Amino acid sequence: MSNVLSIIPFLVIIPVAMWTRKVIPGLVLGLLVASYLVVPTPIGGISQASEYVVTNLANKNKLYIIGFLYIFAGIINLIKVSGGIKGFIELTCEKIKTRKQTFLLIWITLAGTFSSPKLRVVTVAPIIKAIQMRIDATKERLAYLIEATGIPIIVLIPIATAFVGYMTSTIELSLENAGLNGDPFKLYIQSIPYNLFSIFTIFLAVIYTVLGHPKLYKEDTIQVNKEDDQKQYEDCHPVAGKDLDSKSLNLFIPIISALILSIFLSFLDGYNKTGNLRTAFIEANVTKAMFDAILITLFITVIMLLVQKISLNKIINEFFVGSNNLMPPITIFALVWGLAAATEDLNLSSFVASSLDFVPHLLVVPVTFLIGSLLAYFVGSAWGSWGLLMPIGLTLAAVSQVSLPLMIGVIFASGTFGGLVSPLSGTTITMAKIMDLDVMDYSKYKLKHSIAAIVLSTIGYFIIELIM
Repeated sequence: MSNVLSIIPFLVIIPVAMWTRKVIPGLVLGLLVASYLVVPTPIGGISQASEYVVTNLANKNKLYIIGFLYIFAGIINLIKVSGGIKGFIELTCEKIKTRKQTFLLIWITLAGTFSSPKLRVVTVAPIIKAIQMRIDATKERLAYLIEATGIPIIVLIPIATAFVGYMTSTIELSLENAGLNGDPFKLYIQSIPYNLFSIFTIFLAVIYTVLGHPKLYKEDTIQVNKEDDQKQYEDCHPVAGKDLDSKSLNLFIPIISALILSIFLSFLDGYNKTGNLRTAFIEANVTKAMFDAILITLFITVIMLLVQKISLNKIINEFFVGSNNLMPPITIFALVWGLAAATEDLNLSSFVASSLDFVPHLLVVPVTFLIGSLLAYFVGSAWGSWGLLMPIGLTLAAVSQVSLPLMIGVIFASGTFGGLVSPLSGTTITMAKIMDLDVMDYSKYKLKHSIAAIVLSTIGYFIIELIM
């Protein structure tokens, strides 16, 4: 079979995803095209596509990832409907009076909201909305600071987040696709210093916080209202509805439980394997530890809510309402995993190897970052972008002798850009809704603030390739 066929599924996926502004339709068509290229018969293609998906979903570690995310989403919904987020909002609003305090609060809230960008937005944005008119800062600036301290930081945290399991799974599948060996979690850890977009975005967010925005980002002045506006957050999002109770402990207990248990169980698993304190975390099965931690956290959360006299029937219903909201990402996982297996059968690695002769070695990494960022912007999903780009990126790294951690960092950096800036990103849309901003105007605002990080990252990747 000609190796050139291996690129055809991606020539279908990318334009369809950009046209529909959804990654799932593109992945479905791409998987079907790849499957029919492998088995070109009317029924054979469909049968092969289902085989790719089901075989990958049957993998134990992948089921741990899906289980963790499904339970995590259910717990977050229980936190919302039991007033945990609203309680945190009201508790915080009473303390914040100045712009400096507001900026500091945005950073401090990372301690309880680092597990998911969406959780961070729906938890922190209503707080900021409540106090924004009492301080000298625009909605756009505050909203951007919340997001700039969200996904760019979360992708660098190797434990107890909704991202790490998917990221390591994407690496694992892409290694298999490229015929490479390596420990996915170790490679993820090694790639963290090479996620330059995240690092520069965080650095610039610190600058904007401490020194203010440069003249290039000059903003309109606002009319400060010294009156108490702390109730303006109510009903800006379902987590802050007037009908909800305010119980901040319903947020703190599950989040702290998940964090402590994830760290402890990861360490325990690794230590039982090695007997060595220094290498315990490196050798741990992090995905299983996180699944066990979130399962225990679910039991703790249910008991806590039952003690508060919330009915078991309501707990069960709200848990599944939240969990089922995660079905689109789980569908993305299944399609990406199936597509990776299909492109392996189509010899994608051989095609990439035969197509690189004309690309200067020094440009491989920066060009991959720029193209990946462009794709991620139009796809609007960090996870979808990583799933599409990682198999190609690792194959490219293998044939061009680029360091695997470096290329993995590049792919994660480009997807982070799309997840942060794209107008199709779920966090962009949610933030705009909460803060009463126009989605496209807010996306342009974020893009303007991200240009410096894009430029610095591109230069950084060129320098790294030059010295490695």
